[in-house]
Amino acid sequence: MNAPLRSYAGDGAHIGSYYAATANTRSLRPPLTGDHSFDVCVVGAGYSGLSTALHLAERGHQVAVVEGARIGWGASGRNGGQIVNGLNASLQTIERRYGRDTASFVASLVMEGGDIIRERVETYGIDCDLKPTNLFTAYTPAHMRELEERLALWRGYGIETQEMVGKDRIRDYVATDAYVGGMIDHAGGHMHPLNLALGEADALEGQGGTIFEMSMVTRVDHEAPQPVVHTADGSITCKALVLCGNAYLGDVVPALTPRVMPVSTQIMATEPLAPEVAARLLPTDTCVEDIRFILDYFRLSGDRRLLFGGGTVYGGTDPKDVVAKLRPNMLRVFPELAGTRIDHAWSGNFALSFSRVPQLGRLNDNTYFAHGYSGHGVTGSHTFGRILAEAIDGDRSRFDVFAKVPWIPFPGGRMFRVPYSVIGSWYYGFKDRFGL
Repeated sequence: MNAPLRSYAGDGAHIGSYYAATANTRSLRPPLTGDHSFDVCVVGAGYSGLSTALHLAERGHQVAVVEGARIGWGASGRNGGQIVNGLNASLQTIERRYGRDTASFVASLVMEGGDIIRERVETYGIDCDLKPTNLFTAYTPAHMRELEERLALWRGYGIETQEMVGKDRIRDYVATDAYVGGMIDHAGGHMHPLNLALGEADALEGQGGTIFEMSMVTRVDHEAPQPVVHTADGSITCKALVLCGNAYLGDVVPALTPRVMPVSTQIMATEPLAPEVAARLLPTDTCVEDIRFILDYFRLSGDRRLLFGGGTVYGGTDPKDVVAKLRPNMLRVFPELAGTRIDHAWSGNFALSFSRVPQLGRLNDNTYFAHGYSGHGVTGSHTFGRILAEAIDGDRSRFDVFAKVPWIPFPGGRMFRVPYSVIGSWYYGFKDRFGL
């Protein structure tokens, strides 16, 4: 392969994750060679790109997706697999920053991504171990008050899918004494994220879409009357271009580079647990995440492994030893797993925006982008894909509302954004540690 590909994705193969080891298919689409024309070209075969392309193909557009590595190579094939409704920035934060009208608009769509995922799984028969509900957990009474405020706020916007879980009921969901309570979201869920992406890719091709894998984008001419996407061995000219590289777009489009920062998170997968152990630890098979600033998240896989994730590394570098970083956190929740073997451990990047609000916009009349989900991209990317497709198909009503939300640059620019964020994480980590 070409040197640019190796610089960001190695040989382009999926990393050694549990998801890659249990992927439904390993078939490889051809790379982009020669010059082509399509109605729409989408850069990036993660959730944002696949969602956009599939919605457009269903509307009759001729769509091509260009991916620098394998489908779902980035965050879409490595994440925790949790269908968590909402954005990283809370509705309370959005209301305070941007006003009630913007918060009402966001509230109207925060449940949409999960609904799209469930609809895709049912319509196209995607085998991805889809399961219902997710649980937010509290370590302290202050955390419980935060969840109660969140519940009241969401209900104020007409969202009724959540309920509080007190200390007397928390063990009905997770067998640990670590938490003082939590909040269940009956509209949440979890699934095998790579198999979801692969299933959506199959669905796209079934609707007439084209996917080029192992085709690193080297240059984008988005100022041309019709945008042109260049790779080492080919090009695509299109009427509309959608940039969905997110944390892995790099400097291909300089105008987007300073808007987000890559941040890595880590996950490990235990050996398969005995059925009675799995049923005892997570009796309802829900997925769990706590509400600390630097949080842990976990769930059971389809073959009863505990998938446990957490931690952040600003700038997107990988820690030297993922297991050493995560195991103490896992044992804090489940001490009985002390002797349990870890079969897989991996890291991956998501794109963080400074405001923690994802960004949707245009660079000109026919070049669109979506990125910056800040760790909540499973649902948000599916919603943004639909909104992007609506805009390209002629209805920009929802797109224009979100595109007007201002983005905030990182203090200090690219040079100082990492140390600034690290200092901030120390502060919030201190608050987490001492329950402040």
